[in-house]
Amino acid sequence: MKILFISLLAFILVIIQANAATENFWCSNPGTRCYGKYVRCPDECPSTSSQNPKAKVCYVNCNNPHCKPECKRRKPDCNTPGSSCYDPRFIGGDGVVFYFHGKSNENFNLVSDSNLHINGRFIGHRPAGRTRDFTWIQALGILFNSYTFSLEATKAATWDGEDDHLKFTYNGQDLVIPEGSLSIWYSPQKDVKVERVSSKNSVIVTLKDTAEILVNVVPVTKEDDRVHKYQVPANDCFAHLEVQFRFFNLSPMVDGVLGRTYRPDFENSAKPGVAMPVLGDEEKYKTPSLLSAKCESCIFSEGGSEQKTSSIIDFGTLDCTRGASAGYGIVCRK
Repeated sequence: MKILFISLLAFILVIIQANAATENFWCSNPGTRCYGKYVRCPDECPSTSSQNPKAKVCYVNCNNPHCKPECKRRKPDCNTPGSSCYDPRFIGGDGVVFYFHGKSNENFNLVSDSNLHINGRFIGHRPAGRTRDFTWIQALGILFNSYTFSLEATKAATWDGEDDHLKFTYNGQDLVIPEGSLSIWYSPQKDVKVERVSSKNSVIVTLKDTAEILVNVVPVTKEDDRVHKYQVPANDCFAHLEVQFRFFNLSPMVDGVLGRTYRPDFENSAKPGVAMPVLGDEEKYKTPSLLSAKCESCIFSEGGSEQKTSSIIDFGTLDCTRGASAGYGIVCRK
C-alpha cells in the first residue's frame, strides 16, 4: 500500500510540474475576437520560446473564432500569407502567390499604412541577353511611430553559415545585438523588440501592437543558380532575406507591394495558372532610399492617424518570451 501511495504521489507531482511548465495567455487586445480569454498552450509546444531554433513554439491567434493555439517554428515559412522569399516571390494577405521583380540597387515600398512603413532594398544583376534584372530583397527599412529601424544581409563573396550576415540600425545609428539564441534587444520605449532565433542569421522583429517580422538570411545556392540560370558572379553569393510578416490592425487603406493585398477591396490582377504571376507598378512603389516614406502610393504619417482599422487581421501573436512584463500588453501565467 505504501509503495502504491508513493507511486501515486510521484505521478501527481509529474502532472503538476508539466502544467506549471505550460504557458497560459490572456488575449488583451480589445479588437480581437478572443479578447479577455485565457488560452493554454498545447503539450506539443508548451512555451513561446525554445533554445532549439528548429523546435516549434506556441503561437496564439487571438482573432481566431475558436481561440486555439498553434505550434509553429520561429523562422519564416515561405509558403504562407505574408511571406517574401526567393527572387522575390510573395504570398499576399489574400493567399495568392505573385512575383514583383523591381530593379537591382533600388528601394521599393512593401507596406505603407498610417502608422507603419516598410521598404525593401533589392539587389541582383542582369546577365547578358536578358531584359530584366534577377533580384532579391537584401534589406528592410522600417518607419514606426517616430523611429527608424533597418536590418540587412551583408555582402559576401561566398557563404559561410558560421558567420553572422545581419546588420542593424536604429534611428540611423549602428546597433549591435550579441550573437546567441534568444539574445534580445529592446528600443528605449520598448515598442521595438529584436530577438535572435538562432545564434546567427535569424531574428524576429516585433513592433508593438502592429507587426511581427520573421527574418532569415540565406545565399543564392549553386543549385538555385543551376536551376534558374541566374549566372551568379564568383564574387557575390547575393546574401538576401527570407521574410514572413504578421500584421495586426492594418487599416483598409494600407498600400505597398505586399500591403495592398491586405485591403478588403483588393482585386489581384496576377494571372492565375502561369508559372510566374507578376504584379508590377515598380514606379508607383519606388522610394528614394531605404528609410524614405516618399512614393506615389505611400500613406505613412509620423505618429499615425485615427483611421478606422480593418476587421481583417492576419495573425494575432502573443509574446511571452520574457515573462509578464515583456509581452507588450500580454499577461503570461504558468
